[in-house]
Amino acid sequence: MICYFSGCGNSRYLAETIAAGLHDTLVFIPEAARENRYEFTLAEGERLGFVFPIYAWAPPKLVLDFLKQLQLASKPDYLYFACTCGDECGKTEEIFRKALQEKGWELSACFSTKMPETYIGMRGFNLDSEEKAKQKIEAAGTKMTRNIPRLFNKEHFSEMDLGKGAWLKSYVINGSFNKFATDDRKYRFTDKCISCGKCVEVCPLQNVTLEDGHPKWNGHCTMCMACYHHCPVNAIQYGKATEGKGQYYFGRQKKLEDRRK
Repeated sequence: MICYFSGCGNSRYLAETIAAGLHDTLVFIPEAARENRYEFTLAEGERLGFVFPIYAWAPPKLVLDFLKQLQLASKPDYLYFACTCGDECGKTEEIFRKALQEKGWELSACFSTKMPETYIGMRGFNLDSEEKAKQKIEAAGTKMTRNIPRLFNKEHFSEMDLGKGAWLKSYVINGSFNKFATDDRKYRFTDKCISCGKCVEVCPLQNVTLEDGHPKWNGHCTMCMACYHHCPVNAIQYGKATEGKGQYYFGRQKKLEDRRK
């Protein structure tokens, strides 16, 4: 079983690829949480995996909240996680390992995978160029080709891109991010809005609704920025921080190429 979270598709790509390689099933964390599904039964010898993006050098709060409430009929004998990050993951392994230990569980393996940037909600944060994004996706495929057999064989390993200043980023900056940078009141729509409802459709937390034909954010944002990146006319902005920065979600470039044919 693989429990995963994804907003713009990078982590979903990892989760689906790993699931296919391990012949495993997927549980979408926001959906399970909405349905209050926290009790699961693993088959004998079944692996338990988590896949998620890095938010400010740590696992997203909603992933840790789900893990805290997760109940299994028996202790997993092999537990791993795979995470996506733009460049660095900080002390994610340490944070996740501690969360598992609080439940009496042990981490068996983990690896981080660099994927195209998606967070652009602050000045200084920008998307990767198309070429760099392509290179990251290709490298991610290579890393999974190497690591999926290791997960299949239940090897114990750790491949994490910590980066510089990991403790400060994961334990200080991350706290400020969760407290202040997930405020969805800065989201707005421009006169480009065509009332298509795509933002409502893609929000993993169902935090966006339409009011008089336009998006309304309802205060339960995790800052995945799926609404911004998926808008077909780029009518959604986050304050002034996102203006002119472009859009990305996994598979978007392929769709644009198909439209040009």
